Amino acid sequence: MSARAAEDIGFEVGMFAGSIASGTVLGAPDLIVLTLTEFAQQIHRICRAGDISLMVDADHGYGNALNVKRTVEELETAGVSCLTIEDTQLPLGFGAAGEGQLISVEEGIGKMKAALSGRQDPALVVAGRSSALRVTGLEDAIKRAKAYEDAGVDAMFLAGAQTRAEVEAVSAEVNIPLLLGGAGGELADLDFLSGAGVRVALQGHLPFAAAVKAAYDTMKSLRDGVKPADLTDTLASPELMNQLTRRDDYNQWVRTSWGRAPLLSPHQPFKPNAS
Repeated sequence: MSARAAEDIGFEVGMFAGSIASGTVLGAPDLIVLTLTEFAQQIHRICRAGDISLMVDADHGYGNALNVKRTVEELETAGVSCLTIEDTQLPLGFGAAGEGQLISVEEGIGKMKAALSGRQDPALVVAGRSSALRVTGLEDAIKRAKAYEDAGVDAMFLAGAQTRAEVEAVSAEVNIPLLLGGAGGELADLDFLSGAGVRVALQGHLPFAAAVKAAYDTMKSLRDGVKPADLTDTLASPELMNQLTRRDDYNQWVRTSWGRAPLLSPHQPFKPNAS
């Protein structure tokens, strides 16, 4: 539903993050407990529901280089347009804290090459991703970006970039597009980002967080005794529900295949029991 909303509003690319996938599928935090199969299945459902290009966070590729190849194969089959493979040591090892550790540059290169070998459609964007800026520093971030570019990735996702100087320093050393996990503070300037080679700047997971809060607040209100009729102003309208469920398309398919109007009546305005 959110992918369709994004498409209808006019967004060109949607992002399905690992943390959102874990929350959506398992109701779990972002601790790498989601399996590749679960991730790919949910992606397939999203891609089936609309035409918006979907970018996904494939974490560490669910294992070693061989697993990375399989991950790319499965996610491409599911319908993604872009995926990122990161060089963080995942899952976090015993006793690890904070941002954890990065795998070696050599292992990272191997994973990037494995990802590219798993790609069948050259239109699929395979991006390297690194948290080096917040784990090992700018110098190492540049080193890794250059190495992954040499390995053949199509773009580089810079996790944790916070300053223009960081973005400019990396951009000056590579010839591939940059992707950012956020663009707040001094990075909140589209002209600067475009000039620095940034092609995607994410804006956090606001829609998911907003949806969770809306559902929580609604259920709490009902539990506290608020009447359903008093909550109608906070709900999606019947028109919006029809739009996002593509009801008109289904009605047309029914007319075409059954030769008659739909058996189900059009969705009526929500009229909660006021008693």
